[in-house]
Amino acid sequence: MGSLFCCGSRVSLRLDEELRKPYINNPSVIKLPVIPADPHAPHKRERRKQDRPGELLEAALDLFVEKGFAATRVEEVALRAGVSKGTLFLYFPSKEDLFKAVVRENVVAPVAQGAAEVAQYQGSSSELIEWMMLQWWRRYGATKASGISKLVMSEANNFPDLADFFRTEVITPAHALVRSALQRGIDRGEFRAVHVELALHSVMSPLLFLVMWKHSMGPCCPSHEQIDPEAFISQHAQLLARGLSKP
Repeated sequence: MGSLFCCGSRVSLRLDEELRKPYINNPSVIKLPVIPADPHAPHKRERRKQDRPGELLEAALDLFVEKGFAATRVEEVALRAGVSKGTLFLYFPSKEDLFKAVVRENVVAPVAQGAAEVAQYQGSSSELIEWMMLQWWRRYGATKASGISKLVMSEANNFPDLADFFRTEVITPAHALVRSALQRGIDRGEFRAVHVELALHSVMSPLLFLVMWKHSMGPCCPSHEQIDPEAFISQHAQLLARGLSKP
């Protein structure tokens, strides 16, 4: 009986050795190709550090739109971005600074981009205004960042410094852009000599209405009551053009 076990053990060992040989001797297993590292590629930790401000701004935007400014805590922003509160404060010293950075990234930048394009526009002034309104919707209104407008309308009275910041960096440049398009039409003889300061609100009001609808009643309404934003904008722009055009 003992010899049988010993014999069985020797057979088992020989079988194990036979099974291992093809793998041990296979060059593809013991000689894996070595891919040299790119000396210019940033280290993983360095890439993470470079991405961190953007990740914090993205997390802050989500929370500001979801909860508002007052209800959002910096601890929540840090947690959603996967960093500590101390790390957040390295980039943004306060919640107010974080909010301003979010606004500059998501609202101020599109307005600045639009200003450069408006200066080069070659079509009629009526076409320009419709184009401006549609671009505002596509670049801002249709994005989650448009919730910032609702936040400002809801909370500006409680945070006057942030309201003043938003007026200076967003509202004033946007109004200047619309004002220039209206004045362009008047100067070229396409529009009547309307009160430009009042007329610019006729351009902006439907856009703000769409944003407020999107972030309030829109999600609660049945499909047949939903508004097609671009169709609404185009129709409103055409109504404006008829009202502004010289008889």
